[in-house]
Amino acid sequence: MLRIALFLVTNFAILIVASTVMNLLGFSGYLQANGVDLNMTALLVFCGIFGMSGSLISLFLSKWMAKRSTGTQIITEPRNREERWLIQTVQELSDKAGIKMPEVGIFPSHSSNAFATGWNRNDALVAVSAGLLQRFRPEEVKAVLAHEIGHVANGDMVTLTLIQGVVNTFVMFFARVIGHTIDRVVFKTERGYSFGYYIVVMITEMLLAILASAIVMWFSRWR
Repeated sequence: MLRIALFLVTNFAILIVASTVMNLLGFSGYLQANGVDLNMTALLVFCGIFGMSGSLISLFLSKWMAKRSTGTQIITEPRNREERWLIQTVQELSDKAGIKMPEVGIFPSHSSNAFATGWNRNDALVAVSAGLLQRFRPEEVKAVLAHEIGHVANGDMVTLTLIQGVVNTFVMFFARVIGHTIDRVVFKTERGYSFGYYIVVMITEMLLAILASAIVMWFSRWR
């Protein structure tokens, strides 16, 4: 239920930001004045605003969403030796990487896992699962933490956000170009759009999104 609520909050924020930007730009649609042909420039601007807005808002909300979706408890004052060691280790790794000390947290999960998130390298969050701390030896936990600090120091969250924004833009763009073409050729719509256009756009976006996610994952692996 919490994940659904976070998803809705994020998308609501995207709609508000994108709609505000389009109103400021005087956007009136991506069809030409004749109501028949596509205005490619207007379409690209429309898709760019929505594509980049979604990625950037997700990035700025990433720490807040990660804490709530995983139940991460931030360590403000270490309560035991394990937490004290965790804070000291992250501080040591952060100093070596030349970044500001990120927030450190533990999330309740039996699996061995960890993540790093945040909108910039000096305002990040590094969290590990309770299962990882229970199963791994200290030197292994330190290696995992070094991996996560490496993501922060390299600015991987920001880089992947920008890549995702560009990919989102072109997924939306090509889906609407394909939908427009099919609506004119197959459904014979003369002006505006038929219901078939929206169905085609929705299906095409889902298919292109699968291909796009593979590109983003490849880039993430390369990073």
